[in-house]
Amino acid sequence: VQLQASGGGLVQAGGSLGLSCAASGRTFSRYNMGWFRQAPGKEREFVARISSNGARTYYADFVKGRFTISRDNAKNTGYLQMNSLKPEDTAVYYCAADVGWGTREGNYDYWGQGTLVTVSS
Repeated sequence: VQLQASGGGLVQAGGSLGLSCAASGRTFSRYNMGWFRQAPGKEREFVARISSNGARTYYADFVKGRFTISRDNAKNTGYLQMNSLKPEDTAVYYCAADVGWGTREGNYDYWGQGTLVTVSS
């Protein structure tokens, strides 16, 4: 499956931004989906994941209550709604997909190209 993330941009602290992840090539509904991020000078880290049918979600502690992951299998698209953004949320955000269920980079075989989110203070 091919993934393309979009929706990044510049936002002020406390603001909101919505990311999308468009899938093509294979049946998107077969895959669990995750979002990761990589801040400058840091390793890529897990943000959130959602099961293939959207019934289960899981979040990193630092985004709980602020970010919401969702998906629309009819549109072959996944989403990450980010609210109450903080400067430390600044990073390149990546969507990923796999038939497995995990929070590590190695759990995901398919990756989008990343979209930059910059949160100004």
